[in-house]
Amino acid sequence: MDLSSFLDHVVRGSVIEGGSEAHAFMHGAAQEALRVTAELNTGYHTPERVRALLGRLTGRAVDESVTVFPPFYSEFGKNLTLGRGVFINIGCRFQDTGGITIGDGSLIGHGSTLTTLNHAMDPHKRADMVPAPVVLGSHVWLGAAVTVLPGVTIGDGAVVAAGAVVTKDVPPHAVVGGVPARLIRSTGFGPAGS
Repeated sequence: MDLSSFLDHVVRGSVIEGGSEAHAFMHGAAQEALRVTAELNTGYHTPERVRALLGRLTGRAVDESVTVFPPFYSEFGKNLTLGRGVFINIGCRFQDTGGITIGDGSLIGHGSTLTTLNHAMDPHKRADMVPAPVVLGSHVWLGAAVTVLPGVTIGDGAVVAAGAVVTKDVPPHAVVGGVPARLIRSTGFGPAGS
């Protein structure tokens, strides 16, 4: 299996069966991601060097407007897309195997976690994983220590309060918070729920 066929597999939402060829590929790719993030998280790097390491992690150029404050963790890397003007604060953890897309101008608070894999409920198949992407629209703001679960889309201009656990889609221009995250109000800069 190569990267292209693996990404096709997860884009379809197909199960990554424990012990399968896809599972082995995922673990092999994780080793490369761990090498790159270890380098990223060791010592000081200029913003340019951070972007170069992120480019190596993701396999694509990272726009010069992107800012990431290490440490930063990703267990796969090759299914992570960063828009222009994205800011990711200290200590974020991205499980991007199932796909993470972060839209232009979005801000990710320190210590936030974005996850894209669920394990099977059947205890005899617990090593099986079901991928589901996380998508952040443009100009989204995640506060500190936010957790976003697999399959969630957060609409343009939305704000997620610090410490929230986002279990379902968030409408554009909504403010959500809590565990699980619930609608608090509109940002006032667009129609929440539109």
